[in-house]
Amino acid sequence: MMSHLGFWIGFNVFVAAMLALDLFVFHRKDHVIKIREALAWTVFWVMLALLFNLGVYFFKGSHKALEFTTGYLLEYSLSVDNLFLFLLIFNYFKVPREYEHKVLFWGIIGAIACRILFIVLGVALIKKFGWIMYLFGAFLVFTGVKMVLHKGEEIHPEQNPLIKLFQKVVPLVHHYEDGKFLWKRAGKIYATPLLLVLVVIDVMDIVFAVDSIPAIFSITLDPVIVYSSNIFAVLGLRSLYFALSGLMQVFHYLHYGLATILTFVGVKMLLHDAYHMPIVIALGFIIVVLAFSIIASILWPKKEKLPHAPKDLVN
Repeated sequence: MMSHLGFWIGFNVFVAAMLALDLFVFHRKDHVIKIREALAWTVFWVMLALLFNLGVYFFKGSHKALEFTTGYLLEYSLSVDNLFLFLLIFNYFKVPREYEHKVLFWGIIGAIACRILFIVLGVALIKKFGWIMYLFGAFLVFTGVKMVLHKGEEIHPEQNPLIKLFQKVVPLVHHYEDGKFLWKRAGKIYATPLLLVLVVIDVMDIVFAVDSIPAIFSITLDPVIVYSSNIFAVLGLRSLYFALSGLMQVFHYLHYGLATILTFVGVKMLLHDAYHMPIVIALGFIIVVLAFSIIASILWPKKEKLPHAPKDLVN
């Protein structure tokens, strides 16, 4: 593959161009994203990832291509938990459907910036302090178990300290003003609930990144593979949300599948010195767990209630 500097410049320019095309050409006007449009974009982002992986195969070999496939599927599957969170947050704050894409778009920008920081720090720390792999592994096992034990707990975004601080520091209006993040009234600038929702989504994504970034280190420490697989997974997240938003409550066992995957990669990291697991086994395990949790959700359906926003947040 091209020199590292050339790759970083070229790849990030490409990502910026795709995001600009998305926002300023295809989604210039706020509108409700239909399932057909969402599916088309989902296929588009997945195809881009596959084309990139084809380049990895030709320039870096089959093993690196398999690492990308596993890392991409791992990050994409772990990101699915974000979709449930997006649905909860949008319902909680009663966000009009035509504004959801705008919030997710800018939320993705924040997610990319967050992941760049986490990846750079993670790779540097692991290379300097090898024992951190054990710390990451233990953390992932703990997180996987915690996900199962705390399944079904309601999320209360307004109780997050950062959100409380935001509401105290930033003047806030209580209406969605034409899909704007900021609103000027009587010469004073106010934040709209849409900006508050964006802050909530970015804060929650940081929490998820703390789980998902260490997970891929169990697959590879190659910064190119780690970064590109993460970015492609994040880029495809918005369209997947709109494609599955009506079906998310159906896949209630998927949460347990993701918890199992997190625990699995955590154990893999803990055993990395004693046993080198072939990448094919890791990839196969992730695929089987995801398939089983989705099939189980369909065979044994269960309805779950979504939380409602307090009246003093959005009127």
